[in-house]
Amino acid sequence: MTAQIRFLWARLNANYWFYPALFSVLAALLAFAMIWLDRSGWAEALNREGWIIPARPQGATNMLNVMAGSMIGVASTVFSITLVAVTYASGTYGPRLLTNFMEDRGNQLSLATFIASFVYALIVLRSVRAEDETAAAGAAADALPGFVPQLSLLVAYALMALCVAVLVYFLNHVPSSIRINTVLKEIAGRLLRIIRETYPVEESIVDARPQESGEPLCATGTGYVQLIDLEGLTALAREHDCTVSLKVRTGDFIHRDLPLLEVTGDLPEACEQDLRDCFTLGPSRTPEQDPQFLIDELVEIGLRALSPGINDPFTAITALHWLGAATAEIGRRDLRKQIDDEDDPDRCPVIPLPDDFAHYLSRGFGSIRSAVATSPIAAEVMLDTLANAAQAVGNPGRRALLHDEGMRLGEQALIALAGPDREALREKLKAFDARFA
Repeated sequence: MTAQIRFLWARLNANYWFYPALFSVLAALLAFAMIWLDRSGWAEALNREGWIIPARPQGATNMLNVMAGSMIGVASTVFSITLVAVTYASGTYGPRLLTNFMEDRGNQLSLATFIASFVYALIVLRSVRAEDETAAAGAAADALPGFVPQLSLLVAYALMALCVAVLVYFLNHVPSSIRINTVLKEIAGRLLRIIRETYPVEESIVDARPQESGEPLCATGTGYVQLIDLEGLTALAREHDCTVSLKVRTGDFIHRDLPLLEVTGDLPEACEQDLRDCFTLGPSRTPEQDPQFLIDELVEIGLRALSPGINDPFTAITALHWLGAATAEIGRRDLRKQIDDEDDPDRCPVIPLPDDFAHYLSRGFGSIRSAVATSPIAAEVMLDTLANAAQAVGNPGRRALLHDEGMRLGEQALIALAGPDREALREKLKAFDARFA
């Protein structure tokens, strides 16, 4: 249940309606609270302050009308600019990056601030009474004809100042957020964070626990595995004294009658649906519990940059650098999932599919290798990146995998390149091989 709530919260944050709706509710509550304070006489002292000129009903109405109209206009413009930026980024860098821009907190909060200010101005505007209307009861009504919520107006001025600051921030944030270096940094930063959370143990390389054969439990739905409630599976396995061996990872596509897991032991038939409920299926992959998804995003940007239509090797080089950092982080860690704190991975009743270093290396550098081999500068950078990653990896077997990946790149590049580029690459391969000697 905890994992499901966490996944629901992550999905709520990946859209443009949650924060505007939340801020609108908070703005409405703030407006009602300020009006109540005004009607209760809390703003009476403001009418006696010389440096504050009390607003008249007509002036308050005009100001709130201007604020409400301008805020909804700015909110519409901000939303239009955001959609243009998102369309450009997803078209240029890949449609799978759309989620990254939808989750951009700067865009969400900017839009939410303008809409909340609009809601606040409308509610306060409703409470203003002209001089020929019935005056509100209270001490403040004697000092000024009609009813003007002076304290609420001061808060409205503060919100207008906040909106101006947010607008300036937004106009700077949008072009900065679609810069390719910023996009790659955000993806790689999230990837490194997920790697550290998923594999918290460093410098301890232990072979994955072998899976146990048992009775398969098949899926009844279709879609990508977006989240696996490992804690829920562990609780069910302990409750019924059985062992669960997973047959899918987060990010795998499944359909009806494909096995989700195998159960070793006696499991009541009534609990099968509870096990299936621990798997969240959806139409697309998500980065939660899925480092491969973020690796694929880096690879996609690199492949697009090296395509003949774009031919931007320097963007691909930046993607290779971040891939190298992520590969080095994976290479120094124990790749057994730490599901809970009660058992170590070898005693936990839930056995995930093993995540080995060769799999991640193939998913990253192996996927981009063919495109890199056609670019002399990108090929040299990839060799340097693999060698640098090997310096951070102490395990000889994983270092050997990095060396083999570099040599495969060299073989492929020597076929694709010709002339001086081929000779320069041969010299680079000799230096690369010497660094692993």
